[in-house]
Amino acid sequence: MAKVIVVYESKYGNTKLVAATIIEGMNEVGGIEAVLNELKEVDPNKIADYDAILIGSPNHFGEPTRGPKKFIDKLGKLHLKRKMFAVFDTYIRGDFEKAVKKMEKRMNEKAPELKRIAHGLSIKVQGMKGPIVDEELPKCREFGKKIATQLKT
Repeated sequence: MAKVIVVYESKYGNTKLVAATIIEGMNEVGGIEAVLNELKEVDPNKIADYDAILIGSPNHFGEPTRGPKKFIDKLGKLHLKRKMFAVFDTYIRGDFEKAVKKMEKRMNEKAPELKRIAHGLSIKVQGMKGPIVDEELPKCREFGKKIATQLKT
């Protein structure tokens, strides 16, 4: 059974909801053990126990927040060969995929041994505090299903 850790940083709960909904999608596929953790509670030394790492961040002025950036830097110091990753963000207005692209670039630079399992997911929220735009949550579930399906093959 593939093991996945979904880590996130979330000030108003929107990115946490995205992370939890991604896991719901994985659970619909089955055969995946998925764990949800707030970034500040993650022990980097246990990351190697997982087959895939998903990292979520709010978009903060076109960038991921500081926590995910530091976490990605730490991943580069671990031995994570044959492990996979995906990233996701929450954004408002015109910041679609800005944090996702920067996290993917940082992963490629800092932890090049990790293989991207899926293109990043960017989810729109209605304002800084949310809520998530109605039609966005099903995208999270589909993202989780896609990742679970790929991990099972």
